Amino acid sequence: MKRQALYFVSPRSLEVRGEALSHPAAGQVVVRAICSAISPGTEMLFYRGSFIPDLPLDSIIDGLTVPAAYPFKYGYSMVGEVIELGEGVSSNWLGQRVFVFHPHENLFIASVESLMPVPDGIPSEDAVFLPNMETAVNFVMDSAPLIGERAVVFGQGIIGLLTTSLLARFPLNDLVSLDCYSLRRQASLDAGAQISLDPNTPDILSALKTRLHDGADLTLEISGSPQALNQALAVTGFAGRVVIGSWYGSRTAALTLGGDFHRSRIRLLSSQVSTIDPQLSARWNKSRRFELAWQMIAGLHPSRWITQQISLDQAAQAYQLIDQHPGDTIQVLLTYA
Repeated sequence: MKRQALYFVSPRSLEVRGEALSHPAAGQVVVRAICSAISPGTEMLFYRGSFIPDLPLDSIIDGLTVPAAYPFKYGYSMVGEVIELGEGVSSNWLGQRVFVFHPHENLFIASVESLMPVPDGIPSEDAVFLPNMETAVNFVMDSAPLIGERAVVFGQGIIGLLTTSLLARFPLNDLVSLDCYSLRRQASLDAGAQISLDPNTPDILSALKTRLHDGADLTLEISGSPQALNQALAVTGFAGRVVIGSWYGSRTAALTLGGDFHRSRIRLLSSQVSTIDPQLSARWNKSRRFELAWQMIAGLHPSRWITQQISLDQAAQAYQLIDQHPGDTIQVLLTYA
């Protein structure tokens, strides 16, 4: 058996390589890919070469704990169908649609423990959003929004849109989003933002401060742009909190921490989905958070934000599109014949 696997081989260079695929061992299965989602944040850093060398590709996903060095496979949003069983695997898995944290390839071997059955009634094109929805759920849990608060979200890529959608379910006083691209700003309004603005508009900080009166109570920076963090700090009010969900890779953020910030008592919180807030971990674990993420997927139908579906053999074009024309994309899927 042979498979087709996507490799990152150097900055802005990809190859789809043919590889031999063995039969599954005991406790393993073969999965045939249906679709996988390209992460426009993390994957673009790897695609552009803006990662920290020798830092693991991922600290917890099986197969991605190796140091970052070309060439490598990457990807973590895969939906497929189980087509072959290894010894000792229940026959109930055969034909099952599953979600797996796995790189982009059309066939692969996975342990049963790594499989998550896709709930009945959830299309594959929605199920592929599971990692992004879990991340958005994590951001909102870490943010702990309160009734009547004024919230601002910088960045309306797919994770920003999902986060805005979840925040829109809270009885906030105001929910403002910012993004450079008009396509995403319109999607943000559809997701529940009361207003969505271009952060590059002249006097944008003055306009935000006028709207927010004493400043935002809660600000989330999930744009992926280090420069946005300064804007996030500037619009946050006294004793407000800034949740930083962006991963900047090897890029640095030059922050203005003089002036008002020194007396502002603003709290900065890094938020990343690999762990759960220790204050919640007595009651929450990854399984419970995944259950919630599936519920949110069923209610929000994130597949409405898929802008392109491109076959694996044209993957280079898909990444080039996201890299060079981000304003034309929200979520790009790779498909497998």
